Amino acid sequence: MSFRVRVFLLVAFVALGATGATAALILRQAGSQVREAATASQETTELIRSTLREKAVRDGTWQGVDITVSDLRAKTGQRIRLVDPFGTVVVDSDHLDGRAGRPPGPIVDVVDPSPTLVFAAGDTAPQSTTLKAIHDYRQEVLLAACLHSGGYGFAVVTGPDGLPRHRLDGLYKLADIGCNPEPADKTQEREDRREVQQCGPGGSAAVTTCLQATFRQQLDATAAGPEPLTLTIGAGDEPPDYLDPAPILLITLVVAVLVTGGALLISRRVLSPIGTLTEAARSLGSGDRFGRVPDTARDELGELSRAFNQMADSVRAAEADQRRLIADVAHELRTPLANLRGYLEAMQDGVLEPTPELFASLHDEVIHNQRIVDDLQELALAEAGALVYHRAPTDLAELLETVRTAYRTDLVVEAHGPLVAEVDADRIRQAVSNLVANALRATADGGTVILRARADGDQAVLEVADTGTGIDPEHLPLVFDRLWRADPARGRDSGGSGLGLAIVRQIVRDHGGEVSVRSTPGEGSTFAISLPLAT
Repeated sequence: MSFRVRVFLLVAFVALGATGATAALILRQAGSQVREAATASQETTELIRSTLREKAVRDGTWQGVDITVSDLRAKTGQRIRLVDPFGTVVVDSDHLDGRAGRPPGPIVDVVDPSPTLVFAAGDTAPQSTTLKAIHDYRQEVLLAACLHSGGYGFAVVTGPDGLPRHRLDGLYKLADIGCNPEPADKTQEREDRREVQQCGPGGSAAVTTCLQATFRQQLDATAAGPEPLTLTIGAGDEPPDYLDPAPILLITLVVAVLVTGGALLISRRVLSPIGTLTEAARSLGSGDRFGRVPDTARDELGELSRAFNQMADSVRAAEADQRRLIADVAHELRTPLANLRGYLEAMQDGVLEPTPELFASLHDEVIHNQRIVDDLQELALAEAGALVYHRAPTDLAELLETVRTAYRTDLVVEAHGPLVAEVDADRIRQAVSNLVANALRATADGGTVILRARADGDQAVLEVADTGTGIDPEHLPLVFDRLWRADPARGRDSGGSGLGLAIVRQIVRDHGGEVSVRSTPGEGSTFAISLPLAT
């Protein structure tokens, strides 16, 4: 089991244990917790009902009623619950207090914000008064909602007909704030008139009652104004009970023990290997390249230990490569420099005559040393990522033809159609030229060197094949190493520096490709460069 899974299970166990214990405590105590059993007085009930009704009349909507209920809850200490005609809870002070809703209390009332139409004494046309009141109230409801949503201050005045009138505070006008009255709906007006006319003419008590009912009916039919809500005050009776501190203290102690034990276990399991890694890293930094850490664990810490050991091995191998490179460079330069010094001292002492042939030989030695230095510098730049590449779409088949022309020898080119890749043509030509130079040195007179270009899926493959001496199988993994030669004496005689293949590998890798070799001793070798084709 991985370390991550173990830590997850341990933390999950602690968390679930603590959560489960807390939930059990809450369920046990909540089942017998003390509830409010007080009954609101008649005055408190009237205060709540009238305040809620005034809010709905003032704003023309129940929107924002939770703020009013919260204020009433703080003022009266009562649980307040409003439900619409469809049974949906509009607001509950229990929810506002962050607690679960309790059973409704015994006091039930209806908050109806719709006004009652009042007829003036001696009104000779109550039907017309009713139609006008229906239209006016609809307009007032829309105006109140507009003013409320816009946050404008306004006052509410009840007219002699019992309807509220909204007056805008300040210097604003209704036209300025976009709360203009809505145009009358002719269809609705005809419907209102038909319903009013059913009450009959005259101003008797029966007609007045009918008109008041029609007024309410038409407002309800068009959803003009807030709908009536059922008001419940107080909560259902509950037997009093008190919290027992003993279970709380016990569960707190258990959770503390679990958390502390888990923390100690995690710290011991994590910090001990990390401490070992820290000491090994310090030893590595101080020069000890042989220090290693145990890596037998099968979890993430074991992976970290194995990665550290691999890094230490890589550092040790890199230092060994560096020492070997310095030794190889010194070996490569020692003989030609000794030759130069010997010839120069001999000429200085008069032992040798400075002939043109001697100067030409010394010049060749200098050129050879300069080539080694240049190749080392170029390889160092390539490995450091400092070589500059100028990439462009390049036909690799045409590039092989350019290489063949440059060598002016009997090279064979086998290419099928254009093969375009996004590369630095000069650098790729340099890589291919290095391979061709090695192939020519390994191929005796009468042998063949073939350059091939082909597509392999989304890769372009360039091959340099020769019929030379070939490479032994045990030497194949080493051919791309710096200053490596199968024949140590071959490089100086033939002009090779031993760095060409290392430069080829770095250039190809910088282009996102790979270079490989296959060879049979006595039959020849084939070096293949694989590069991504242009899309």
